[in-house]
Parts: sequence; C-alpha cells; structure tokens
Amino acid sequence: MPQFSYSAINKNNEPVEGVVEAADENTAADILIEHGLAVVSLASAQKPIWQRSLTGWEHVKSRDIVILFRQLSVLISANVPMVQAVRVLEGQVDNATLKRTVGELAADIDGGAKLSQSMSRYPHIFSDLDCSLIQTGETSGKLDEVLEYVANQKERDYDLTKKIQGAMIYPALVVSLMVVVGSVMIIFVIPKLTDLLQQGGVELPLATRILMKTSAIITHWWWIIIILVAGAVVGLRMFIKTDYGRWHWDALKLRIPLFGKLFQRVYLVRFCRSFQTLLIGGITVTRALAIVSEVVGNTIYRQLIERTIKEVEGGNSISTVFAQSAFIPPMVPQMMAIGEQTGKLDDILEKISQFYTREIDNTVQNITSFIEPFVIIVIAGGVGLLFAAVIQPIYQLSSGAF
Repeated sequence: MPQFSYSAINKNNEPVEGVVEAADENTAADILIEHGLAVVSLASAQKPIWQRSLTGWEHVKSRDIVILFRQLSVLISANVPMVQAVRVLEGQVDNATLKRTVGELAADIDGGAKLSQSMSRYPHIFSDLDCSLIQTGETSGKLDEVLEYVANQKERDYDLTKKIQGAMIYPALVVSLMVVVGSVMIIFVIPKLTDLLQQGGVELPLATRILMKTSAIITHWWWIIIILVAGAVVGLRMFIKTDYGRWHWDALKLRIPLFGKLFQRVYLVRFCRSFQTLLIGGITVTRALAIVSEVVGNTIYRQLIERTIKEVEGGNSISTVFAQSAFIPPMVPQMMAIGEQTGKLDDILEKISQFYTREIDNTVQNITSFIEPFVIIVIAGGVGLLFAAVIQPIYQLSSGAF
C-alpha cells in the first residue's frame, strides 16, 4: 500500500511527524483527521529500494487472473465482505507475485480504497480494461456478474493466444531442428570430410566446395559470428522498443505471407470483444475506444483507433474511419454501420468477433495443412543437397580406389 509522510498538529497543539499507509492521499488525510490530527502537510513517501517490487521481472499468467476473478465472483455473490474475500484468495493463490499483489489489494481495500482503484496501481497485472469494467460493476452493484464476465472474456483471449502459438510451434520446431542438424554437419562432419577428399584428389562438385568454404569460415570465425548474431538480436529488440521500430514491426506482422491474415483477424477479434465488453458495461464510446487502443496489442490498430476517437468527437461514425483502413475487411465497417444506425453496436460487435474467431480456427488449420507438405519439400531438398555435397564425392572417391 502507498505510504504518505505527514506533518500535523495534535490535540495538545504539538507538532508531530510520521508516515501513514493509505490507498490515496485523500484517504490518508481522513485517517489522520480521525486520529485527531490537524494536517499541515502530506506527501507521498517512497519505499526504500529493497522494498520495491521489481515489476520488470514479474510475470503473472493470464490463466491465474481468470481463476482469481472467478473465485472472487463466487465469494462476492455469497455476500462475503470484500476485504475478507480478498484475504481468502490471498491464501489460495500459488503465484508468488500475484499472492503479494492480492495481499496489497486487501490492505488497500481495508484502508478505504475500492477494488478497481487498488487494481489500477498494478497495470502490469490488471489492464485498464479490467479496472474500468470492475469500476462499472462497483457502481451498478453487480460486481460479481462483471467479474465472471471479465473472466470469461480473458479466458477466450487466452484460448485465442494458445491457438496462435500452436500454429507457430510446428514450423519453429522444424526450423530449429534444421539449424541444429546443419550446424552439426558444418562444424563436425564437413571438416573431416574435407581432409579425406583432399587426400583422395577427387574433383569436388560446386555444392561440396561451397559447403567446405562455409564450414571453414564458421569453424575459424565462430566467435565473430556469435557476436554478430547477438548484436543483431539486441539491436532488433532495441529498434522494436522505439516508436518508429514498433510501428514497422507491427506493420510487418500484418503483411507476413500466410501469417499476416491470421494476425489481422486476431487483433480484430480482440478489438471487437474488448469494445463490446466496455459498451455493455456502460462506458462511453470515446472512453471505450481509448481503453481498447491500449490493449489491442498492435501499433497500426492503436493509431487507427486513436484517429477514430478524434473523428467520433468531431461527429463522424466509427464505421466511416474503419472503412478507410487497408487492415480492416470491408464487411466489418458495413456491419458496424448497421449497428450504429440501429443502436445495437454491441450485438454487431459480438457477431463480428464470433465470425472471425471461426475464421481464425480455419486459418490455423490451413496453415498446418500447408506447412506439412512444405516441410517435406524442404527436407527433400536438404537430403538432395547432402547427397550432392557429401555422399557423391565419397562415392567418387571409393569408385576411384577400385
């Protein structure tokens, strides 16, 4: 919980100083007043560096948040007081980071903060979307229903992410295996083969000479190659962290052959689900768009949504702006226009997300079906190269010996 250092005057008109823990500055002032102190000054007090959380190294899985929200929904629906419910969950959470965070949530709530207000202090765990929806649940008195709804949405996002990862695991494994086999051949097999062929005086095919030259470069200059590869990886990561680099990286993902359409549909489903959820929760259109722009996960779509906010504030419709984007299928703005005209935009968004969720399933299946024969062709090519560069010279050498 945040700490605030204060200077005050007690009932005996004596100056006192100290530190108080509270959810925010106003709550801290109320606590001091309840203790009979006249507040002179109040300021945030930072914790010592060894007590601060290393948030950059913390990781809480989406699945853990889903379980937390579901359990909290059950406890609240059973009329368990909020502080007690959060304390109960603190004892059930396995993830060390989340356990500590839930304990701090309980302390904040005990100090007078609302759940959404306290969660907003942990943006690396609870998104702005989560906090906004929970705030609507607190206002409407339907927090248990909102928590269950948010948990369902996050679980659907989790399943969507797993589908994408599943589609990319197979090609990643194949590429990794090919790199390992190729490295073993170049580092260990080719140097021994080079000595054998040079002693035999056999005329070497072009493929063999290229392979031998590559092997010599790698075995002699391996440390430079490692430095260059590491430097390229670090440089790419630093480039992506810049606004310019992030934009180009996100644009590249949307244009990758085979996978580009998949990424586009994933971001579109994420937008529709999040936007629909906020509209159902009573959030205004512009505020909902602002929140969604931060959770959509792609710079291209974030900039599109930000431009949409300005146009909506100027009196234009969302569908008009979306129709101008090359990364939005024509069907989407057409359906959204109907939703805007009929006042049922949330229903239309749900139908769009359902349609493109099915499209994602079909795309994943198509990618898998395409990759299998592609891998067979690549392996066949590798075997052919191996024969031309390694086996054929050995055969010529053995034939010449007889």
